Amino acid sequence: MPWKWGKGVENGILKAVGVVPKPLQKPHPPVFQPFASSENSIRWCAKNDVTAILPPMHETLEKNLFEVYASVSGRKMGDGMGMLRDIIIADSDEEARQLWVDSATFAGNAWFVPFGFRRGMLDPKTGEAPTTEEAIAKGYALVGTVDTVTKSLEALKKKLPVDWIFAWTHNTLVPHAKMMRSIEAFHTQVLPRVS
Repeated sequence: MPWKWGKGVENGILKAVGVVPKPLQKPHPPVFQPFASSENSIRWCAKNDVTAILPPMHETLEKNLFEVYASVSGRKMGDGMGMLRDIIIADSDEEARQLWVDSATFAGNAWFVPFGFRRGMLDPKTGEAPTTEEAIAKGYALVGTVDTVTKSLEALKKKLPVDWIFAWTHNTLVPHAKMMRSIEAFHTQVLPRVS
């Protein structure tokens, strides 16, 4: 009902969103743009002080978008940027990998592929998607033991400094008890070890 409570509809096209009631916090709370993966989205985020959250993307595309944000915003590389990553921690790398394959393959094929979100994962030179092993090795998914995930996150932060890591968890696709242990381990054992 933006025509009644907010602003922004022009000729049937939503141009702006009015928030009612206005946020109490001044300036407004931080704003995030999930799945920001086009150069236009990144430029808009950089101009409007919005934190861009990139889905997993081929490393060359990812680096380019980080550079665009820094250039447009005038900030240092990584400021105002975040990454979305599948995170699964288990007692062994093999168990975590299997949990990820069983959940991420279904989720990716059902939710992301039909909307074109996986195109950013394709190698720009070959057009090939990474294998499961390549995706984990390159940090497109943080999957393994506490030690493995810690090393992967440290490598990811060295490659592209980020302010935010958004954890994608496959609720109901991974058994609840295992998911809760994974989330707890990431919070209490991985994050404190990563500078």
